[in-house]
Amino acid sequence: MALFQSNNPVLKESIFDKAAHSDGATMSIRGTVNKMSFLLIMLMAAAVFSYGQFVKGSSNVFPLVIGGAIGGFILALVIIFKKEWSGYLAPAYALAEGLFLGGISAMFNAQWQGIVLQAVGLTFGTFIAMLVLYRTGVIRATERFKSIVMTATLGIGIFYLIAMVLRLFHIEMPLIHSSGTFGIVFSVIVVAIAALNLILDFDMIEQGAAMGAPKYFEWYASFGLLVTLVWLYLEILRLLSKLNRR
Repeated sequence: MALFQSNNPVLKESIFDKAAHSDGATMSIRGTVNKMSFLLIMLMAAAVFSYGQFVKGSSNVFPLVIGGAIGGFILALVIIFKKEWSGYLAPAYALAEGLFLGGISAMFNAQWQGIVLQAVGLTFGTFIAMLVLYRTGVIRATERFKSIVMTATLGIGIFYLIAMVLRLFHIEMPLIHSSGTFGIVFSVIVVAIAALNLILDFDMIEQGAAMGAPKYFEWYASFGLLVTLVWLYLEILRLLSKLNRR
Protein backbone atom coordinates (compact mmCIF):
# COMPACT_ATOMS: atom_id res chain seq x y z
CA MET A 1 0.00 0.00 0.00
CA ALA A 2 1.36 3.35 -1.03
CA LEU A 3 1.05 5.00 2.36
CA PHE A 4 3.55 7.52 3.64
CA GLN A 5 5.04 7.40 7.07
CA SER A 6 3.89 9.86 9.67
CA ASN A 7 6.51 12.12 11.18
CA ASN A 8 5.14 11.18 14.57
CA PRO A 9 7.16 8.18 15.85
CA VAL A 10 4.05 6.55 17.28
CA LEU A 11 2.09 6.72 13.99
CA LYS A 12 3.95 4.76 11.34
CA GLU A 13 2.84 3.13 8.10
CA SER A 14 4.41 -0.19 9.10
CA ILE A 15 2.27 -0.32 12.24
CA PHE A 16 -0.96 0.05 10.32
CA ASP A 17 0.25 -2.21 7.53
CA LYS A 18 0.84 -5.09 9.95
CA ALA A 19 -2.60 -4.62 11.45
CA ALA A 20 -4.47 -4.25 8.19
CA HIS A 21 -5.54 -7.87 8.05
CA SER A 22 -6.50 -8.26 11.71
CA ASP A 23 -9.88 -9.81 12.50
CA GLY A 24 -12.58 -8.30 14.67
CA ALA A 25 -13.73 -4.72 15.14
CA THR A 26 -11.81 -2.13 13.19
CA MET A 27 -10.67 1.42 13.80
CA SER A 28 -12.92 4.32 12.82
CA ILE A 29 -12.31 8.04 12.60
CA ARG A 30 -15.30 8.77 14.85
CA GLY A 31 -14.02 6.35 17.47
CA THR A 32 -10.58 7.95 17.33
CA VAL A 33 -12.07 11.43 17.76
CA ASN A 34 -14.07 10.26 20.78
CA LYS A 35 -11.03 8.71 22.42
CA MET A 36 -8.89 11.74 21.65
CA SER A 37 -11.50 13.96 23.32
CA PHE A 38 -11.46 11.71 26.38
CA LEU A 39 -7.65 11.88 26.61
CA LEU A 40 -7.71 15.66 26.30
CA ILE A 41 -10.24 15.93 29.12
CA MET A 42 -8.05 13.74 31.34
CA LEU A 43 -4.94 15.74 30.48
CA MET A 44 -6.66 19.05 31.21
CA ALA A 45 -8.11 17.77 34.49
CA ALA A 46 -4.66 16.67 35.68
CA ALA A 47 -3.17 19.97 34.47
CA VAL A 48 -5.75 21.99 36.40
CA PHE A 49 -4.94 19.99 39.55
CA SER A 50 -1.19 20.49 39.19
CA TYR A 51 -1.66 24.16 38.32
CA GLY A 52 -3.84 24.61 41.41
CA GLN A 53 -1.20 23.06 43.64
CA PHE A 54 1.31 25.65 42.43
CA VAL A 55 -1.12 28.51 43.03
CA LYS A 56 -1.73 27.24 46.57
CA GLY A 57 2.01 27.22 47.18
CA SER A 58 2.10 23.47 47.77
CA SER A 59 5.50 21.81 48.03
CA ASN A 60 4.14 18.90 45.98
CA VAL A 61 4.33 20.77 42.68
CA PHE A 62 7.94 19.94 41.84
CA PRO A 63 7.48 16.19 42.46
CA LEU A 64 4.33 16.30 40.33
CA VAL A 65 6.18 17.97 37.45
CA ILE A 66 9.18 15.63 37.60
CA GLY A 67 7.04 12.57 38.19
CA GLY A 68 4.69 13.50 35.36
CA ALA A 69 7.55 14.10 32.94
CA ILE A 70 9.38 10.86 33.76
CA GLY A 71 6.17 8.84 34.02
CA GLY A 72 4.87 10.21 30.74
CA PHE A 73 8.14 9.41 28.98
CA ILE A 74 8.20 5.83 30.27
CA LEU A 75 4.54 5.27 29.41
CA ALA A 76 5.09 6.66 25.91
CA LEU A 77 7.94 4.22 25.30
CA VAL A 78 5.85 1.28 26.53
CA ILE A 79 2.89 2.28 24.35
CA ILE A 80 5.10 2.62 21.28
CA PHE A 81 6.45 -0.91 21.68
CA LYS A 82 3.24 -2.44 23.11
CA LYS A 83 0.58 -0.66 21.11
CA GLU A 84 -2.07 -3.24 22.04
CA TRP A 85 -1.82 -1.90 25.61
CA SER A 86 -2.65 1.64 24.50
CA GLY A 87 -6.26 1.39 25.68
CA TYR A 88 -5.00 1.01 29.24
CA LEU A 89 -1.85 3.14 29.13
CA ALA A 90 -2.91 6.11 26.96
CA PRO A 91 -5.19 7.51 29.73
CA ALA A 92 -2.33 7.11 32.22
CA TYR A 93 -0.05 8.96 29.80
CA ALA A 94 -2.59 11.77 29.51
CA LEU A 95 -2.75 12.10 33.30
CA ALA A 96 1.05 12.10 33.64
CA GLU A 97 1.50 14.72 30.94
CA GLY A 98 -1.28 16.78 32.48
CA LEU A 99 0.53 16.89 35.82
CA PHE A 100 3.72 17.92 34.05
CA LEU A 101 2.10 20.56 31.84
CA GLY A 102 0.05 22.01 34.68
CA GLY A 103 3.09 22.61 36.85
CA ILE A 104 5.22 23.97 34.03
CA SER A 105 2.40 26.24 32.87
CA ALA A 106 1.91 27.61 36.37
CA MET A 107 5.62 28.46 36.60
CA PHE A 108 5.50 30.31 33.28
CA ASN A 109 2.30 32.13 34.22
CA ALA A 110 3.82 33.25 37.52
CA GLN A 111 6.39 35.19 35.48
CA TRP A 112 4.12 36.39 32.68
CA GLN A 113 0.45 36.65 33.56
CA GLY A 114 -1.83 35.38 30.81
CA ILE A 115 0.83 33.50 28.88
CA VAL A 116 -0.82 30.12 29.52
CA LEU A 117 -4.21 31.18 28.14
CA GLN A 118 -2.44 32.57 25.09
CA ALA A 119 -0.51 29.33 24.59
CA VAL A 120 -3.61 27.16 25.00
CA GLY A 121 -5.58 29.34 22.59
CA LEU A 122 -2.82 29.30 19.99
CA THR A 123 -2.39 25.53 20.33
CA PHE A 124 -6.05 24.76 19.73
CA GLY A 125 -6.24 27.45 17.07
CA THR A 126 -3.31 25.86 15.25
CA PHE A 127 -4.90 22.43 15.59
CA ILE A 128 -8.16 23.65 14.04
CA ALA A 129 -6.33 25.54 11.29
CA MET A 130 -4.27 22.48 10.35
CA LEU A 131 -7.37 20.30 10.34
CA VAL A 132 -9.18 22.72 8.03
CA LEU A 133 -6.18 22.96 5.72
CA TYR A 134 -5.97 19.18 5.61
CA ARG A 135 -9.68 18.55 5.06
CA THR A 136 -9.92 21.18 2.32
CA GLY A 137 -6.83 19.83 0.56
CA VAL A 138 -4.89 23.10 0.81
CA ILE A 139 -2.01 21.15 2.37
CA ARG A 140 -1.51 17.60 1.14
CA ALA A 141 0.76 15.01 2.71
CA THR A 142 2.75 14.27 -0.44
CA GLU A 143 6.02 12.36 -0.50
CA ARG A 144 7.99 15.60 -0.83
CA PHE A 145 6.04 17.18 2.03
CA LYS A 146 6.66 14.11 4.17
CA SER A 147 10.39 14.07 3.47
CA ILE A 148 10.83 17.75 4.31
CA VAL A 149 8.91 17.56 7.59
CA MET A 150 10.58 14.30 8.64
CA THR A 151 14.04 15.69 7.97
CA ALA A 152 13.27 18.93 9.82
CA THR A 153 11.85 17.07 12.82
CA LEU A 154 14.83 14.74 12.98
CA GLY A 155 17.14 17.75 12.90
CA ILE A 156 15.25 19.41 15.76
CA GLY A 157 15.37 16.21 17.79
CA ILE A 158 19.14 15.90 17.32
CA PHE A 159 19.62 19.55 18.21
CA TYR A 160 17.62 19.15 21.43
CA LEU A 161 19.52 15.98 22.30
CA ILE A 162 22.85 17.77 21.87
CA ALA A 163 21.53 20.66 23.98
CA MET A 164 20.56 18.25 26.78
CA VAL A 165 24.01 16.65 26.78
CA LEU A 166 25.77 20.02 26.78
CA ARG A 167 23.59 21.24 29.64
CA LEU A 168 25.02 18.44 31.79
CA PHE A 169 28.35 20.26 31.39
CA HIS A 170 26.72 23.64 32.12
CA ILE A 171 26.84 24.72 28.48
CA GLU A 172 23.65 26.36 27.19
CA MET A 173 22.51 26.36 23.56
CA PRO A 174 21.57 30.02 22.95
CA LEU A 175 18.87 29.37 20.34
CA ILE A 176 16.73 27.37 22.75
CA HIS A 177 16.54 29.94 25.52
CA SER A 178 17.64 33.21 23.90
CA SER A 179 15.04 35.93 23.45
CA GLY A 180 17.08 37.52 20.69
CA THR A 181 16.12 37.54 17.02
CA PHE A 182 17.75 34.21 16.19
CA GLY A 183 16.25 32.55 19.27
CA ILE A 184 12.74 33.71 18.34
CA VAL A 185 13.16 32.69 14.69
CA PHE A 186 14.29 29.25 15.85
CA SER A 187 11.20 28.87 18.04
CA VAL A 188 8.91 30.00 15.22
CA ILE A 189 10.44 27.35 12.94
CA VAL A 190 10.03 24.64 15.58
CA VAL A 191 6.39 25.62 16.17
CA ALA A 192 5.78 25.47 12.41
CA ILE A 193 7.33 21.99 12.15
CA ALA A 194 5.29 20.75 15.10
CA ALA A 195 2.14 22.11 13.44
CA LEU A 196 2.97 20.40 10.15
CA ASN A 197 3.25 17.11 12.02
CA LEU A 198 -0.49 17.40 12.62
CA ILE A 199 -1.12 17.17 8.88
CA LEU A 200 0.76 13.89 8.68
CA ASP A 201 -1.00 12.55 11.76
CA PHE A 202 -4.46 13.43 10.41
CA ASP A 203 -3.72 11.62 7.19
CA MET A 204 -2.27 8.56 8.91
CA ILE A 205 -5.34 8.26 11.13
CA GLU A 206 -7.60 8.51 8.08
CA GLN A 207 -5.56 5.91 6.21
CA GLY A 208 -5.49 3.60 9.23
CA ALA A 209 -9.28 3.65 9.41
CA ALA A 210 -9.50 2.99 5.67
CA MET A 211 -7.11 0.04 5.98
CA GLY A 212 -9.19 -1.55 8.72
CA ALA A 213 -6.70 -1.33 11.58
CA PRO A 214 -7.87 -3.09 14.78
CA LYS A 215 -10.12 -1.24 17.21
CA TYR A 216 -7.41 -0.59 19.80
CA PHE A 217 -5.61 1.56 17.24
CA GLU A 218 -8.15 4.25 18.02
CA TRP A 219 -6.44 4.59 21.41
CA TYR A 220 -3.01 4.31 19.86
CA ALA A 221 -3.73 6.94 17.20
CA SER A 222 -5.26 9.26 19.81
CA PHE A 223 -2.14 8.88 21.93
CA GLY A 224 0.02 9.72 18.92
CA LEU A 225 -1.93 12.87 18.17
CA LEU A 226 -1.74 13.88 21.84
CA VAL A 227 2.05 13.57 21.71
CA THR A 228 2.14 16.10 18.87
CA LEU A 229 -0.24 18.48 20.66
CA VAL A 230 1.83 18.39 23.85
CA TRP A 231 4.97 19.17 21.85
CA LEU A 232 3.21 21.99 19.99
CA TYR A 233 1.91 23.54 23.22
CA LEU A 234 5.34 23.46 24.88
CA GLU A 235 7.00 25.07 21.87
CA ILE A 236 4.35 27.80 21.69
CA LEU A 237 4.80 28.42 25.42
CA ARG A 238 8.55 28.69 24.89
CA LEU A 239 8.06 31.11 21.99
CA LEU A 240 5.69 33.34 23.96
CA SER A 241 8.11 33.43 26.90
CA LYS A 242 10.87 34.66 24.58
CA LEU A 243 8.62 37.36 23.17
CA ASN A 244 7.70 38.47 26.68
CA ARG A 245 11.37 38.77 27.65
CA ARG A 246 12.15 41.18 24.84
